[in-house]
Amino acid sequence: MSRLLLLIRSVLFALVIVVATVIWATACFGFVLLPYRQRYWMVTRWNVFIILAARYICGIRWQVKGMENLPDAPVILLSKHQSAWETIFYCWLMPRPLIFVFKKSLLYIPFFGWGLGMLRMIAIDRSKGRDAMSQVITTGRKRLDDGQWVIMFPEGTRTAIGQQGKYKAGGAILAIGTGVPVVPIAMNSGDCWPRNAFIKKPGLITVSIGAPIASEGMNSAELIAKAENWIESEMRVLSPAAYLNEKSL
Repeated sequence: MSRLLLLIRSVLFALVIVVATVIWATACFGFVLLPYRQRYWMVTRWNVFIILAARYICGIRWQVKGMENLPDAPVILLSKHQSAWETIFYCWLMPRPLIFVFKKSLLYIPFFGWGLGMLRMIAIDRSKGRDAMSQVITTGRKRLDDGQWVIMFPEGTRTAIGQQGKYKAGGAILAIGTGVPVVPIAMNSGDCWPRNAFIKKPGLITVSIGAPIASEGMNSAELIAKAENWIESEMRVLSPAAYLNEKSL
């Protein structure tokens, strides 16, 4: 596919996102009095629309492996993070409402932040360090007790294809503090929707969900190491070409 056609499709997709976000964020004010699960479902129809728009405009398809590994119980989801695609897609994919941990400044983005503000997410000020982690644990426990799932990106930010960030133990600390397992997730969205890139490329994204890892009897370092080992091993299965240089060392 020519770069010009990719550019045209990406421009069209960006315009669709802007228009859909303005319309849906405004409509979301009408959902504020609904019971939470209904409100969550209504707000996240935006996610469904954007993922389908990416499919039909940009040719970004997906497949999911390991859905059977998701328990009907409270869990902490720990996922690889390569683009915005997975943050949108997971709200559609997962059978329970998701609680994201994100920087508070996102709430101030017009329209998009308004939609976030209507959901029970955990907005933190990263500059507060331990106080922010304490907030995550306290609020996370309440959300898990309410039947929602907490999802965290342990690398803390998006990583480029074939790269690995430092895994932070926040999700493991929350899992141990609440006594719930973690579920590791690997996915290769960066192949189609690279970080900080305007051009979206057609292709197939694979989301691979691992078996739950029990938190009982482990410290946070051990638990995050187990999740990291599974995720990074699976990444080399999903995107082997991205790790060819690693094998040649």
